[in-house]
Amino acid sequence: MTAPRTTAARFVATHTLLTLDARHPYAAKSLIDAQDMHRTVMSGFRGWVDDGSRDARAQMGILSTWTLNLREARLSLVVQSRVPGDWGRIPGAALADETETLTLDRTFGVGDTVDFRTVVNPVRSRPAAPGSPEKTRGVRVAHTRPDYVKSWFTRRLQPPGEPSVAPDGLTRLGADTHPDQLAVRMLPRISSPAPHKGLRIARAEVRGKLTVTDPEAFVGVLTRGLGHGRAYGCGLMLVR
Repeated sequence: MTAPRTTAARFVATHTLLTLDARHPYAAKSLIDAQDMHRTVMSGFRGWVDDGSRDARAQMGILSTWTLNLREARLSLVVQSRVPGDWGRIPGAALADETETLTLDRTFGVGDTVDFRTVVNPVRSRPAAPGSPEKTRGVRVAHTRPDYVKSWFTRRLQPPGEPSVAPDGLTRLGADTHPDQLAVRMLPRISSPAPHKGLRIARAEVRGKLTVTDPEAFVGVLTRGLGHGRAYGCGLMLVR
């Protein structure tokens, strides 16, 4: 017998807004090196898990996203986490404004409508070439056109009554919308120099309105993030 779907689910997390001077070397390095940006985010959470834990980010529920205002030379970094951060390691001269911290505690129910923004790493898996050794993984290929990104996102929508996992195994959003309600903007790729020369993350911003259809699945996406690249500023969904 299938368990009844929950009609409401609660989301609890901490959001921190860091506003950095993009001209300061500390911020400038994070902008040109995705791995350094990752270190900047993780620097606020030392001591919560054992050093060297492979899934430290996931254990602490850390997701992030950032925007850059070139005219004002401001880097705005939003960090979501299950535990509070300590940002005392960031040089004071690198901060363009006071750090703001907000505790989120919100319950979502079926039919609730939210405005959202997310930066995603829209990739698809290309199967391994014929004749490849058994269990050879496919190659992730980035979508580079807005219409393809919209299709990538639309596949993850969850119409009323549909399960949270699609027949092909894809995890759905727990929310639905009409594709015309979505706006897509391609963003510059981010990368990292040696020793991470192979790190290149394609990014796209998706905005719009969503109607919650499966609160538990929706809160799961808010908590864990969406898609790949979550260690590098992708997957965090901001809603209001």
